[in-house]
Amino acid sequence: MLIKKNYKNLSRHIRKQILKISNSAKSSHVGSSLSIVDILVVLYKRFLKKNIFILSKGHACLAYYCLLEQFSYITNKVLKSYGKNNTILLSHVSHKVPGVEFSTGSLGHGLPFAVGRALAEKINKKNRKIYVLMSDGELNEGTTWESLLFATFHKLDNLTIIIDYNKIQSLDFTKNVLQLEPLNKKFISFGCNVRIINGHNYFQIHKSLSFKSKNRPYVIIANTIKGKGVKFMENSILWHYKSPSNQELADAIKELR
Repeated sequence: MLIKKNYKNLSRHIRKQILKISNSAKSSHVGSSLSIVDILVVLYKRFLKKNIFILSKGHACLAYYCLLEQFSYITNKVLKSYGKNNTILLSHVSHKVPGVEFSTGSLGHGLPFAVGRALAEKINKKNRKIYVLMSDGELNEGTTWESLLFATFHKLDNLTIIIDYNKIQSLDFTKNVLQLEPLNKKFISFGCNVRIINGHNYFQIHKSLSFKSKNRPYVIIANTIKGKGVKFMENSILWHYKSPSNQELADAIKELR
Protein backbone atom coordinates (compact mmCIF):
# COMPACT_ATOMS: atom_id res chain seq x y z
CA MET A 1 0.00 0.00 0.00
CA LEU A 2 2.84 2.39 0.91
CA ILE A 3 4.64 1.68 -2.38
CA LYS A 4 1.45 2.36 -4.35
CA LYS A 5 0.98 5.64 -2.45
CA ASN A 6 4.56 6.68 -3.28
CA TYR A 7 3.99 5.88 -6.95
CA LYS A 8 0.73 7.82 -6.98
CA ASN A 9 2.16 10.90 -5.25
CA LEU A 10 5.12 11.04 -7.62
CA SER A 11 2.89 10.55 -10.68
CA ARG A 12 0.58 13.34 -9.52
CA HIS A 13 3.51 15.69 -8.97
CA ILE A 14 4.98 14.97 -12.40
CA ARG A 15 1.61 15.53 -14.08
CA LYS A 16 1.33 18.92 -12.37
CA GLN A 17 4.83 19.83 -13.55
CA ILE A 18 4.02 18.81 -17.13
CA LEU A 19 0.96 21.07 -17.13
CA LYS A 20 2.72 24.05 -15.55
CA ILE A 21 5.72 23.91 -17.87
CA SER A 22 3.60 23.34 -20.96
CA ASN A 23 1.54 26.39 -20.02
CA SER A 24 4.67 28.49 -19.50
CA ALA A 25 6.43 27.28 -22.65
CA LYS A 26 3.26 27.14 -24.78
CA SER A 27 4.36 23.67 -25.82
CA SER A 28 2.45 20.78 -27.33
CA HIS A 29 2.19 17.01 -26.69
CA VAL A 30 0.62 17.37 -23.25
CA GLY A 31 -1.68 14.37 -23.77
CA SER A 32 1.20 12.18 -24.95
CA SER A 33 3.25 13.11 -21.89
CA LEU A 34 0.44 12.49 -19.41
CA SER A 35 -0.27 9.00 -20.75
CA ILE A 36 3.21 7.61 -19.94
CA VAL A 37 3.79 9.06 -16.47
CA ASP A 38 2.79 5.96 -14.48
CA ILE A 39 4.98 3.68 -16.61
CA LEU A 40 7.99 5.98 -16.22
CA VAL A 41 7.52 6.23 -12.46
CA VAL A 42 7.54 2.44 -11.94
CA LEU A 43 10.47 1.98 -14.32
CA TYR A 44 12.65 4.53 -12.57
CA LYS A 45 11.59 3.57 -9.05
CA ARG A 46 12.29 -0.16 -9.48
CA PHE A 47 14.00 -1.23 -12.70
CA LEU A 48 16.64 1.18 -13.96
CA LYS A 49 19.48 1.13 -11.43
CA LYS A 50 21.82 -0.65 -13.84
CA ASN A 51 19.61 -1.01 -16.91
CA ILE A 52 19.06 1.24 -19.95
CA PHE A 53 15.95 3.16 -20.97
CA ILE A 54 15.10 4.69 -24.35
CA LEU A 55 12.08 6.92 -24.92
CA SER A 56 11.29 6.25 -28.56
CA LYS A 57 8.24 8.55 -28.56
CA GLY A 58 10.50 11.57 -28.20
CA HIS A 59 7.66 14.08 -28.48
CA ALA A 60 6.61 13.07 -24.94
CA CYS A 61 9.88 14.49 -23.66
CA LEU A 62 8.26 16.76 -21.08
CA ALA A 63 7.16 13.76 -18.99
CA TYR A 64 10.71 12.41 -19.19
CA TYR A 65 12.34 15.72 -18.27
CA CYS A 66 10.02 16.15 -15.27
CA LEU A 67 10.90 12.64 -14.13
CA LEU A 68 14.63 13.24 -14.56
CA GLU A 69 14.34 16.34 -12.38
CA GLN A 70 12.71 14.25 -9.64
CA PHE A 71 15.57 11.75 -9.79
CA SER A 72 18.20 14.56 -9.67
CA TYR A 73 19.57 14.12 -13.19
CA ILE A 74 18.74 17.77 -13.87
CA THR A 75 17.96 20.70 -11.59
CA ASN A 76 14.63 22.45 -11.22
CA LYS A 77 16.24 25.52 -12.80
CA VAL A 78 17.13 23.51 -15.90
CA LEU A 79 13.64 22.01 -16.02
CA LYS A 80 12.08 25.47 -15.97
CA SER A 81 14.28 26.49 -18.92
CA TYR A 82 12.17 24.27 -21.21
CA GLY A 83 10.88 26.34 -24.12
CA LYS A 84 13.39 29.14 -23.54
CA ASN A 85 16.36 30.23 -25.65
CA ASN A 86 19.60 28.25 -25.22
CA THR A 87 18.00 25.48 -23.16
CA ILE A 88 19.38 21.94 -23.39
CA LEU A 89 15.82 20.64 -23.06
CA LEU A 90 14.80 20.34 -26.69
CA SER A 91 11.18 19.77 -27.70
CA HIS A 92 12.03 16.19 -28.61
CA VAL A 93 14.14 14.23 -26.16
CA SER A 94 17.89 14.89 -26.49
CA HIS A 95 20.97 12.95 -25.40
CA LYS A 96 22.49 16.29 -24.35
CA VAL A 97 20.29 16.04 -21.26
CA PRO A 98 21.89 14.10 -18.37
CA GLY A 99 20.21 10.72 -18.00
CA VAL A 100 19.03 10.50 -21.61
CA GLU A 101 20.54 7.62 -23.55
CA PHE A 102 19.50 8.52 -27.10
CA SER A 103 17.96 11.46 -28.97
CA THR A 104 14.59 10.62 -30.49
CA GLY A 105 11.91 12.51 -32.35
CA SER A 106 11.54 10.98 -35.77
CA LEU A 107 9.29 8.07 -34.90
CA GLY A 108 10.58 4.58 -35.57
CA HIS A 109 14.19 5.26 -34.56
CA GLY A 110 14.15 4.28 -30.89
CA LEU A 111 13.48 0.58 -31.35
CA PRO A 112 16.23 -0.03 -33.95
CA PHE A 113 18.71 1.65 -31.60
CA ALA A 114 17.42 -0.38 -28.65
CA VAL A 115 17.77 -3.62 -30.63
CA GLY A 116 21.36 -2.77 -31.53
CA ARG A 117 22.14 -1.89 -27.93
CA ALA A 118 20.57 -5.12 -26.69
CA LEU A 119 22.68 -7.15 -29.13
CA ALA A 120 25.83 -5.31 -28.02
CA GLU A 121 25.06 -6.11 -24.37
CA LYS A 122 24.68 -9.79 -25.31
CA ILE A 123 27.94 -9.87 -27.28
CA ASN A 124 29.81 -8.18 -24.44
CA LYS A 125 28.20 -10.53 -21.90
CA LYS A 126 26.78 -7.69 -19.83
CA ASN A 127 23.81 -8.43 -17.62
CA ARG A 128 21.78 -5.35 -18.48
CA LYS A 129 18.28 -4.99 -19.84
CA ILE A 130 17.17 -2.51 -22.47
CA TYR A 131 13.74 -0.93 -22.03
CA VAL A 132 12.21 1.05 -24.88
CA LEU A 133 8.90 2.93 -24.65
CA MET A 134 7.09 3.43 -27.95
CA SER A 135 3.88 5.11 -29.08
CA ASP A 136 1.12 3.18 -30.83
CA GLY A 137 1.18 5.51 -33.84
CA GLU A 138 4.86 4.66 -34.16
CA LEU A 139 3.89 1.08 -34.97
CA ASN A 140 2.94 2.34 -38.44
CA GLU A 141 6.66 2.67 -39.16
CA GLY A 142 8.26 -0.20 -41.06
CA THR A 143 11.39 -0.02 -38.92
CA THR A 144 9.34 -1.39 -36.01
CA TRP A 145 8.69 -4.70 -37.71
CA GLU A 146 12.14 -4.95 -39.27
CA SER A 147 13.61 -4.48 -35.80
CA LEU A 148 11.38 -7.20 -34.36
CA LEU A 149 12.53 -9.66 -37.02
CA PHE A 150 16.13 -8.90 -36.09
CA ALA A 151 15.46 -9.05 -32.34
CA THR A 152 13.71 -12.43 -32.45
CA PHE A 153 16.34 -13.90 -34.78
CA HIS A 154 19.06 -12.98 -32.28
CA LYS A 155 16.94 -14.10 -29.29
CA LEU A 156 17.24 -10.75 -27.54
CA ASP A 157 15.54 -11.65 -24.28
CA ASN A 158 17.25 -8.66 -22.65
CA LEU A 159 14.98 -6.35 -24.68
CA THR A 160 11.65 -5.13 -23.27
CA ILE A 161 9.39 -3.09 -25.55
CA ILE A 162 6.59 -1.11 -23.91
CA ILE A 163 3.79 0.17 -26.15
CA ASP A 164 1.96 3.27 -24.91
CA TYR A 165 -1.34 2.15 -26.40
CA ASN A 166 -3.42 5.31 -25.91
CA LYS A 167 -5.08 4.80 -29.31
CA ILE A 168 -4.65 8.39 -30.55
CA GLN A 169 -1.97 9.63 -32.92
CA SER A 170 -1.36 13.11 -34.25
CA LEU A 171 -4.65 14.07 -35.93
CA ASP A 172 -6.94 11.09 -35.36
CA PHE A 173 -7.61 7.85 -33.51
CA THR A 174 -5.17 5.11 -34.54
CA LYS A 175 -7.98 2.84 -35.76
CA ASN A 176 -8.91 5.48 -38.36
CA VAL A 177 -5.33 5.90 -39.59
CA LEU A 178 -4.08 2.32 -39.81
CA GLN A 179 -5.74 -0.59 -38.03
CA LEU A 180 -3.30 -2.19 -35.57
CA GLU A 181 -5.51 -4.93 -34.17
CA PRO A 182 -5.08 -7.75 -33.37
CA LEU A 183 -1.94 -6.15 -31.97
CA ASN A 184 -0.93 -8.88 -29.53
CA LYS A 185 -1.20 -11.55 -32.22
CA LYS A 186 1.03 -9.51 -34.53
CA PHE A 187 3.79 -9.41 -31.92
CA ILE A 188 3.34 -13.11 -31.13
CA SER A 189 3.60 -13.96 -34.84
CA PHE A 190 6.96 -12.18 -34.92
CA GLY A 191 8.20 -14.44 -32.11
CA CYS A 192 7.82 -12.18 -29.07
CA ASN A 193 6.54 -12.87 -25.59
CA VAL A 194 3.57 -10.55 -25.07
CA ARG A 195 1.61 -9.26 -22.09
CA ILE A 196 -1.36 -6.85 -22.11
CA ILE A 197 -1.81 -4.58 -19.08
CA ASN A 198 -3.53 -1.47 -17.76
CA GLY A 199 -0.79 1.13 -18.21
CA HIS A 200 -2.04 3.14 -15.23
CA ASN A 201 -2.22 0.26 -12.76
CA TYR A 202 1.01 0.29 -10.74
CA PHE A 203 0.69 -3.36 -9.69
CA GLN A 204 0.21 -4.54 -13.28
CA ILE A 205 3.07 -2.36 -14.55
CA HIS A 206 5.40 -3.67 -11.84
CA LYS A 207 4.41 -7.29 -12.35
CA SER A 208 4.79 -7.11 -16.12
CA LEU A 209 8.21 -5.48 -15.88
CA SER A 210 9.33 -8.20 -13.43
CA PHE A 211 8.72 -10.96 -16.00
CA LYS A 212 11.90 -12.67 -17.24
CA SER A 213 11.65 -13.58 -20.90
CA LYS A 214 13.71 -16.45 -22.25
CA ASN A 215 15.19 -16.49 -25.75
CA ARG A 216 12.63 -13.93 -26.99
CA PRO A 217 12.16 -10.18 -26.85
CA TYR A 218 9.35 -9.14 -24.55
CA VAL A 219 6.50 -6.79 -25.49
CA ILE A 220 4.20 -5.09 -22.98
CA ILE A 221 1.07 -3.61 -24.53
CA ALA A 222 0.08 -0.97 -21.99
CA ASN A 223 -3.47 0.26 -22.47
CA THR A 224 -3.34 3.92 -21.49
CA ILE A 225 -5.44 7.07 -21.69
CA LYS A 226 -4.10 10.04 -23.58
CA GLY A 227 -4.25 13.04 -21.25
CA LYS A 228 -4.56 10.76 -18.19
CA GLY A 229 -5.36 12.56 -14.95
CA VAL A 230 -7.27 15.53 -16.34
CA LYS A 231 -10.80 14.66 -17.44
CA PHE A 232 -11.19 17.39 -20.07
CA MET A 233 -7.91 16.29 -21.68
CA GLU A 234 -8.52 12.55 -21.61
CA ASN A 235 -9.08 10.75 -24.95
CA SER A 236 -9.04 14.07 -26.78
CA ILE A 237 -7.15 14.55 -30.04
CA LEU A 238 -6.98 18.28 -29.29
CA TRP A 239 -4.32 17.82 -26.59
CA HIS A 240 -1.78 16.31 -28.94
CA TYR A 241 -0.88 19.86 -29.96
CA LYS A 242 -2.61 22.33 -27.62
CA SER A 243 -1.02 23.84 -24.50
CA PRO A 244 -3.24 24.71 -21.51
CA SER A 245 -4.35 28.31 -21.04
CA ASN A 246 -4.04 29.87 -17.59
CA GLN A 247 -7.63 28.94 -16.75
CA GLU A 248 -7.25 25.42 -18.11
CA LEU A 249 -4.07 25.04 -16.08
CA ALA A 250 -5.85 26.14 -12.91
CA ASP A 251 -8.73 23.74 -13.57
CA ALA A 252 -6.36 20.85 -14.29
CA ILE A 253 -4.24 21.44 -11.18
CA LYS A 254 -7.38 21.63 -9.07
CA GLU A 255 -8.53 18.28 -10.45
CA LEU A 256 -5.15 16.65 -9.76
CA ARG A 257 -5.35 17.73 -6.13
